[in-house]
Amino acid sequence: MNRPLLLILLSLLVALLFAGSLMAGKVWVPPTVWFSSDPRWWIIAELRLPRALLGLAIGGGLGLTGAVLQGYLRNPLADPAVVGVSSSAALGAVAAIVVFAASAPLTIFAAAMLAACGSMLLLAGLAWRADSQAAFILAGTVLASLGGALTAFLISIAPNPFATAEIIDWIMGALTDRSFAEARLALPFIAAGSALLLLTGRALDALTLGEDAARSLGVRLRRTQLLIVLGAGLAVGASVAVTGVVGFVGLIVPHLLRPLTGARPSALLIPGALGGAALVLAADSLVRLAPGASEIRLGVAMAVLGTPFFFLLLLKMRRSPWN
Repeated sequence: MNRPLLLILLSLLVALLFAGSLMAGKVWVPPTVWFSSDPRWWIIAELRLPRALLGLAIGGGLGLTGAVLQGYLRNPLADPAVVGVSSSAALGAVAAIVVFAASAPLTIFAAAMLAACGSMLLLAGLAWRADSQAAFILAGTVLASLGGALTAFLISIAPNPFATAEIIDWIMGALTDRSFAEARLALPFIAAGSALLLLTGRALDALTLGEDAARSLGVRLRRTQLLIVLGAGLAVGASVAVTGVVGFVGLIVPHLLRPLTGARPSALLIPGALGGAALVLAADSLVRLAPGASEIRLGVAMAVLGTPFFFLLLLKMRRSPWN
């Protein structure tokens, strides 16, 4: 598909889903009462607008990160979890809840971002001397496994069932009851991380020819790796810090859009961000419309959607491996 046309269509889709996110919920708020004295307008102004902004930013950051990682690692199964930042940020938030009995959004966010930054430094240190993709994957796998194990340990020693319930509820991932306070915390970090990831486009295109060819074209692989580590850490870490773990966005979106953008990785970056934003906004609107007094958690809904997609992808790879 023509790239400008694709970007226009995706932008329109995101705009429509953003508007739908403001309207959808247990109480439907049509555009006719927006900016009016109708009491329902305050539902949008205080609850749904910050939630929609976070969904837009988080989906965009996760979709972009997935596109960059799949291009860098040349692996269709790569997603933001591969660098271990998601599990590390979750570990930081859980530690704040268990060890410091934290409940304030700022405290949990700070702990999650500190853990994400620490994991970035470890990942950079582990993969720095060997600038190959294999070292990067192995280092990320180590961090992801360690973060998951320590999180499970903290849950097992939680001082009371209320803390355990809070941790599990947070880990499942949701945009429920998020306010402008969380949006102000997360959006600058997601924007900074996304900007760093967008700088990797030329290097990703060169890496399709192989590492040696990329070096001969002047690509500095360690600089590229550092940009990916920092960008993914900031974007994914801030996302996890305010919503918990929302998986599969970075895995699904690049595969849906790659047939429309072609094989060049850089052509997928901005569409990947727009597609991720559209997916999270749509999923968050749908979980609000589910029957029942409480909402389905966004992370649970994405897992239900993403797991069959993952299996279909594996079956497709068995028939025609992705190069």
